[in-house]
Amino acid sequence: MERYKYFLSERIDEQGNLIGVDYHAPETYNFGFDVVDWYGKNEPQRRAMIWTDDAEERIFTFADIMKQSAQTANYFKSLGIVKGDRVLLVLRRHWEFWVVAVALHKLGAIAIPATDQLKEKDIVYRCNAAGVKAVVCTAVGDVIGEATAAIEKCDTVELRIAVRGDVAGWRSFADEVKGFADIYERPTDGTAPMRDELMLMYFTSGTTAYPKIAAHEHSYSLAHFLTAKWWHSVKEDGLHFTVADMGWGKAAWGKLYGQWLCGGCIFTYDFDRFDQDKLLDKIEKYRVTTFCAPPTIYRFMIKADLSKHDLSSLKYITTAGEALNPEVYNRMNEATGLGIMEGFGQTETTLTIGNLIGSIPKLGSMGKPTPIYDIRLVNRAGEEVAAGETGEVCIDISRGRPYGLLKEYYRNPEETARAMRDGLYHTGDVAWRDEDGYMFFVGRTDDIIKSSGYRIGPFEIESVLMEHPAVTECAVTGAPDPVRGQVVKATIVLTKGYAPSEELKKEIQTYVKNATAPYKYPRIVDFVDELPKTISGKIRRTELREN
Repeated sequence: MERYKYFLSERIDEQGNLIGVDYHAPETYNFGFDVVDWYGKNEPQRRAMIWTDDAEERIFTFADIMKQSAQTANYFKSLGIVKGDRVLLVLRRHWEFWVVAVALHKLGAIAIPATDQLKEKDIVYRCNAAGVKAVVCTAVGDVIGEATAAIEKCDTVELRIAVRGDVAGWRSFADEVKGFADIYERPTDGTAPMRDELMLMYFTSGTTAYPKIAAHEHSYSLAHFLTAKWWHSVKEDGLHFTVADMGWGKAAWGKLYGQWLCGGCIFTYDFDRFDQDKLLDKIEKYRVTTFCAPPTIYRFMIKADLSKHDLSSLKYITTAGEALNPEVYNRMNEATGLGIMEGFGQTETTLTIGNLIGSIPKLGSMGKPTPIYDIRLVNRAGEEVAAGETGEVCIDISRGRPYGLLKEYYRNPEETARAMRDGLYHTGDVAWRDEDGYMFFVGRTDDIIKSSGYRIGPFEIESVLMEHPAVTECAVTGAPDPVRGQVVKATIVLTKGYAPSEELKKEIQTYVKNATAPYKYPRIVDFVDELPKTISGKIRRTELREN
């Protein structure tokens, strides 16, 4: 049985659409004990994960995850890691991540996943901002050197544990954990973690300032049942593949909580460098049934020769992380016969808006509000806007904070108060709604371009640009102009075979003029080798605006 059904009830209409969710999880709810260990004891041979890199493959059952996470919990406990301690995890896509994360959930310690792209100053900031007690870090690559240097500047870090290698000054996870018992029962002495206590923290992308810490409770995992079942279409007998580094919030969406709540098996490809052909080979070889990736990954996939890959196992494909360009949707539809079902959310939330199972997607729309969240589109005065008008996407919290929404920005009451005010949680993202209730992404509140009295959203122009064969990636921002206030600027990465020229600039400008309202065309076009991005892969528009 899908485990989530023990903790919530779905309300479904006569057409089979999800219209409501009622939660009834006990105060003692804990993902480690109540999901992982439940399957481990009741359906021990059920597959939990197929993990592979370019050299080996491992298959984990729920019994495997239960025992190895118990062993790890006992090991961590012996080192003095207790409920409430913050633990930074820099583990790439190694299978050890799942074992370590579940162990921390059982202990009640707070997991802080982070990408291995971090540099010394990034790690210093994260450790000091969160008061990190222990760092668990991969020895593969260079990041452990950055972490070693960083820890010298972090007074709170007491433990450093290396995974996949022996490093001077670091404990060896593999050598030390194997001596501990593989049974760890829920504590009965009052130290057991509870549903409404903190479980997980993610540093936000930080596109305009230092990253904030989105802090989630144990109940957060339950809201992801909707992400997995009603958006990813995860089945108990299927194989789900979300492409995401374990340091990104998207990994929590697609590689752990909701999928295991549904009894599904996760597929993980632990690669060093992204290669679209290798990724497509994995989908073909392992017969992946449901797939999710950000639009950037799809953009690279459609540049490959999709006809060389058998993608017939795919039954459902989804995307989130940034707005989806129509050109990408159309190309994937031609190759697979499937429509990419777009969704929207943040590190601070679970799936907030989406094209759920049973819905008919509209090209360019991120879907409709999910039943978990009461969504409002509001103007600067806090008033709801009419259909067709742009407004900030907000979540109504006047009747309480829904499951899935962050508890707070950790140690940052000012930012928490700024985001949660007047009975609303403010996402900072702008969208508009059509007469049928479908929502269309416009941009961040600080990304809107104001030119000669017009409000221009960057995404609609980026979508047109992406249809031009010369454009591989692009970002649209506003540039200062003494007459118009701002003008549209397009920063473009060219497709292989194209070279920057004034003629190409004019061709692209004309292309946009002919495809959308002429006032939206980019008066400035810059060609670059690559776009500046955050460590989570989002474009740093702030940097582009400053140049």
